[in-house]
Parts: sequence; structure tokens; C-alpha cells
Amino acid sequence: MASQADVKKQLEARLAELAERVEDIEEELRAPVSKSFSEQATERESDEVLEDLEEANLAEIAAIRAALGRLEDGSYGECASCGKDIKPARLEAIPYTALCVDCASEQEKNKRH
Repeated sequence: MASQADVKKQLEARLAELAERVEDIEEELRAPVSKSFSEQATERESDEVLEDLEEANLAEIAAIRAALGRLEDGSYGECASCGKDIKPARLEAIPYTALCVDCASEQEKNKRH
């Protein structure tokens, strides 16, 4: 497993990348609309996609900031729900995760109902 310093660098790099993406999306959303009604419809559909991407990026930014906070307070790698250690393979795959596989699965199952 990567050291906490390596994880912090990885999270900070991803945070910078996402912040840049969000800035680009916001710039594109502020662009003037076309005078053509048919073009406006297409642009609106594109805007909806961009808004969804922005929302996903902002959610990931929040998760990364929370993970950086857990690194600072020493709780990184502990499941926020059950308190058990999160397996290293999961942390390597999703370094900002706050939940172990079991709790994440349970949360996802509850969202579907």
C-alpha cells in the first residue's frame, strides 16, 4: 500500500485536476447562447450533460477533501460507518473512499430502495 504522504500527493493532484475541470465546465456554461432556436435546443442538452458532469466532479472534490481531512486527523483507512479497517486494495482503487466494501454495498442497496 502507498504511504500516506503518497496518498496525500495523489489526492491533491486529483483535486487540482477536478478543480480545473469544474472551472472549464463553468466557463462553457457561461458562454453566450446561439440565436438559432434549433441550436439553442442542442446547446441546452449539452448544458444538461455538463451540469451532470460538474455535479459528479464536485461530489468527488468533496470526497477528496474529506479524505484529506481523515489523513490529517489519523482516521484515514477506517470505515466511517462501522469503524473497521478499509482493505488496502479498496483504498488503492478509490483512495478517497470513506467506507469499507460491506458498508458501501449496504449503502448502495439502501439507495435503490
